[in-house]
Amino acid sequence: MSMRELEPGIVTDLTNRLTYAGYLRLDKLLTAQEPLSGTATTPARHDEMLFIVQHQTSELWMKLMIHELKAAIRFVREDRLDACFKILARVKLIQKQLFEQWAVLETLTPSEYEAFRPTLGSSSGFQSAQYRALEFLLGNKHAAMMDVFRYDPAIHEELTALLAAPSLYDEFLRHLARRGLGLPPECVERDWSLPRDSHRGVVAVFKKVYDDPDTWWDAYEMAEKLVDVEESFQLWRFRHLKTVERIIGFKPGTGGSSGVGFLKRALDHRFFPELIDVRTEIGAR
Repeated sequence: MSMRELEPGIVTDLTNRLTYAGYLRLDKLLTAQEPLSGTATTPARHDEMLFIVQHQTSELWMKLMIHELKAAIRFVREDRLDACFKILARVKLIQKQLFEQWAVLETLTPSEYEAFRPTLGSSSGFQSAQYRALEFLLGNKHAAMMDVFRYDPAIHEELTALLAAPSLYDEFLRHLARRGLGLPPECVERDWSLPRDSHRGVVAVFKKVYDDPDTWWDAYEMAEKLVDVEESFQLWRFRHLKTVERIIGFKPGTGGSSGVGFLKRALDHRFFPELIDVRTEIGAR
């Protein structure tokens, strides 16, 4: 049996050099999985490792999404919509990874989960600060959600800043206003911490864009990229709901929510309502 020789240029003496493990801080990353279901005499439940890795990986992907969405907001403020297109295409692919991850967690049976579920205490995905940051960046503003983060002043301060700042969609509407598309004034300057509903004036502006995509091509493309992100977010939410339903049925969540019922209500929220409502207007007789 032949053996492949190392190429002569491959570095093998890594003394005092930056290594793969060092660059990625694998010493921290791969020791951050600490199952709690074991005792002094028994090992942790086998399936708790899956649960931890699933959620830690999700948090890493969400960190990247936040990084990308903040960049997208900066570009829109600079009226550089074209620079957002690759960013939002990347966000969509990150969302695909998050969606597909649920399939791995779905291999966890109800009895396997119940074996370590009591270990979770009151901890819940609802308490994810990064998930809440994503909601705020995309425009789902809800000040009452902040109460759960008061235990951590640094996180609370960061989320408060995002709550009070224009979302990506808000900045897109302001961009369209700067281009003379006649956005209603109350959609251009307002209290950004408040949720918003669909506005007929904004629907009319998007109909103008969709009726003449050659003139408004970058705005037209941006609108479609945002629809991609919203659809992917909703699919992610739905897959979460079905995974929870499959594993715990209709029991309450560990954090005190109603579980599946709570997740179903989240599906009713629309980040960019006018981008859906305008579709009813296009071609209507």
